[in-house]
This record gives sequence, C-alpha cells and structure tokens, in this order.
Amino acid sequence: MTRTLLAIDQGTTSTRAIVFDTTGQVVARAQRELPQIFPAAGWVEHDPERIWSDTLAVCRTALAESPERPLAIGITNQRETTVLWDRATGKPVYHAIVWQDRRTAGLCEALAAAGHGDTVTARTGLVLDPYFSATKIRWLLDTLPGLRQRAEAGEIAFGTLDSFLLWRLTEGRVHATDATNAARTMLFNIHSQCWDDTLLTLFDIPRALLPEVYDNAHPFGTTTLFGQPLPITGMAGDQQAATVGQACFRPGRVKSTYGTGCFMVQNTGDTVVASRHRLLSTVCYRLEGQPTYAVEGSIFIAGAAVQWLRDAIRLIGHAGETEALARGIDHTGGVYLVPAFTGLGAPYWDPLARGAIIGLTRDSGIAHIVRAALESVCYQTRDLMEAMRADGTEAPDALRVDGGMVANDWLMQFLADMLAVPVERPRVIETTALGAAGLAGLGAGVFDSLDALETLWQRAAAFSPSLPDNRRNALYHGWRDAVNRTLSRN
Repeated sequence: MTRTLLAIDQGTTSTRAIVFDTTGQVVARAQRELPQIFPAAGWVEHDPERIWSDTLAVCRTALAESPERPLAIGITNQRETTVLWDRATGKPVYHAIVWQDRRTAGLCEALAAAGHGDTVTARTGLVLDPYFSATKIRWLLDTLPGLRQRAEAGEIAFGTLDSFLLWRLTEGRVHATDATNAARTMLFNIHSQCWDDTLLTLFDIPRALLPEVYDNAHPFGTTTLFGQPLPITGMAGDQQAATVGQACFRPGRVKSTYGTGCFMVQNTGDTVVASRHRLLSTVCYRLEGQPTYAVEGSIFIAGAAVQWLRDAIRLIGHAGETEALARGIDHTGGVYLVPAFTGLGAPYWDPLARGAIIGLTRDSGIAHIVRAALESVCYQTRDLMEAMRADGTEAPDALRVDGGMVANDWLMQFLADMLAVPVERPRVIETTALGAAGLAGLGAGVFDSLDALETLWQRAAAFSPSLPDNRRNALYHGWRDAVNRTLSRN
C-alpha cells in the first residue's frame, strides 16, 4: 500500500493540490490559475471565494487520481495576503489584499517619519512596508463603514490565506495560523513568539481579530469535506515550506524560489540575525515550540516579469519561448529591464519605484528585452546574496532553487554565473508543496524527525559558474546603474 500526503499550495497566480507518497514523489496533482484583480495603480487583490472554490476543486481532482487516501493534509500559502471575514457567516468583508499591493505606502511613510520603523524591526525582524499584513488590516478597518466596531466586538476574523482556508476546511471550527505566517503580519514578536501589544496599539488593530498561533507541525483540525475525516497537521508560509522542502535544516544552507516573485531564505539556526542591509529576519520553522530563524530577501517580480512579457506587451506567446530567445543572442546589447512594477523589495524597499527598460537602441529587439527580463531575476538574486554576505551570514556552498522558472536551463546557468556559486535543482521542483506535505507528515507521525525529511531531497541537476569575474561584475555594475535610475528617492 502506498502511503500518501496531500499538500494544498495556494499561491499568488494559482491554487494547486499535490499528493505525494512518503518518498517525496508526486502521485497526483491538480491546478487552477488564479485571476489577478487590479482596481487601481499599485493595488492588487484576489477573490477569496474564487480561492476557496478552486481549493475544493483541485483537492477533489487530486484525491480522485490518488492511488490511496492521504493520511493527512498540509497547507502552504502566499504570505502576507490579508483577508477579513464575518465569523458568523464565513463571508469575506472585502477582496483579499495581496502581498504585492502598495495602497498603504503613505501610511508606512507616515509611521516611519514618526520614528516607528526601529520599533517594528526590533520586534518583528521586518521593515515598515506595505508588503506585510498590518497596514492592510488597518486600511480595511479605516475604510469599510462599521468594520472597526464589528472587529472590536469580536464579530470579524483576520487571517492570511492559510488561516482562511483552515477556517473553511473545518467549517468555522478553527481560527488558527502557524508561526511562519504570523511572523509576516508585522504584528508578531519573533523573539517572544506571540502577538505584540505594542504593535497592535501602533497599528490600531483589535486583538479580537487574531488567530491562535501554533507550530508548523501541529493538529490544526480535521476536515470532512472530502468524505472520511482528514486531519490537517502541517502549515507554513510558502517560502518557509519551500525551505523545508529543500531540506535547508542546518545554519548557512540557502534556497531561492522563483515563482511570481523571488524569495531567498537562509537558515540561521537559533540566532536572529539583525540585518544591516535591509533584509528580513524571520521564523524559518517552529517545531515542538522551538523556533528556527532565517534571514530572507524578497523580490516582488520574477516570474511575473515573464507574465508581463506574455500578457501585457505580448512579446511572447508562452513562457517556454524565453529560453530559446535568450540562447539565440550573445548578450542584451546593454539592455536592462528593471521590473519594479509594484515597487522594489529587498534590499531597496522602495514602494514608489517603477519599472523601466534601459539601454534600448535601434538594434534592440524582442530577444534582447526577453533576455533582459530573465537576467533581471539573476541580478536581483545577487542583490540579495550580496546583502546576506555583508550581514555576515555563513557563506553558502550552493544555492538550492525551486519554482516554475528553474526549468529554464539557460536561466539557471546565468544565475550560477552571476552569483559565482553552484546552483542545485532538485528532482522534485514542487518543493513548496513538498515542504507542506513533509510538515503534515511530521504532524501526523509519518516522519519522526527532520532527518527523515532530508532524505526526500534529491539533486537532479547542478550548474557551475563559468563566467569570468570581470565580465560578471561589469554586467552587475550595469544593473545597479539601471536600478538607481528607477528609485523614487533620486
């Protein structure tokens, strides 16, 4: 009999359900694309009811194709995306405000100008930015008539999407989240591992909104929506789940996920690294009440740049065309694409920066712009690695990669060349879902330790740096110059 685990992977651009066996192999999967809603410049929303219906649909499809009924469910999700819903009906009071949304930039600037940035960073490890959940909650409370009063009366619940899905899966019985998602709200003290009253006061958010916070492997609840009861025993934000799926269990090990955005996470063990270069200190995972920490760099636009090439300016018909176009030319001819479509994340943290294509000449064509978009992902990754090194974190011996973009061999080779570090691609690139399944397996007793999870990771390909240092550094210097032209503070 094949023992299996079901992972729900609710991402920014799709909702997926993947069934893994206990060796880490995919045995069934289903996926639905998630439409993006752009009500105004810099605003990004999702329909929570669409997310819920898609979750039910992909789970039912994957379960129907699975050779065995799973032993447990793990949930992983796009982090920071904010939902408020009515506790009595379960209905959202507004669309989900997505992590990319910049509508609260003015509020963040005002709080920073009032001197609150250091307080936020000292308690949460985060920077004061619209990226995180707190100012999204505040905007909803301040904007929707009567909502604050209802929230203070305990009638409204807040959650990131893990919490919303858990509420729906348990039919309103459980309002909870895990330590990794809580750590991204800008309301959770990563040192004391609890909701922080000082931050709740600063952002004027009622405690009655908040979910309970548990370990990543925990008996969160049970769902009966798919027939016989299924326990939900694992939960983590997508980047932490990918870190688990990449078996980054010792300090210094680092992974980078290339999806809508790009997120580099380095395990720092039981030490909270206070970044001097505008990276984030965060919870990597928490097991048996003991947090393991990480330093993280967040890039807002990676795969989304390819989507933009396809959907907005229609230079390509599908993402698979990009590798051949990039290989077909020797260089971009000095063209750089800075994909600051929703501002710039680490290490710049400029919500008002805007995208640009720089260096165009009469010789520039579609291939140059497409290759520049791919290269931008690698330059941004180097930005993060340079900042990590400057913060004194342990130098990695390799970068483990995952996400949809890593199937592009040209991109992975350019990434290794730009970082001067070997790049390792695993056999199972669905590492976010694999991490959620692994945590569910820990919570259900299928696995007895992180050592057991580490055996699930297998390398499929490695890319070694081959670009001369002078060429690597010249290209990167051009990138930094291009970024400087897009920054709002210039």
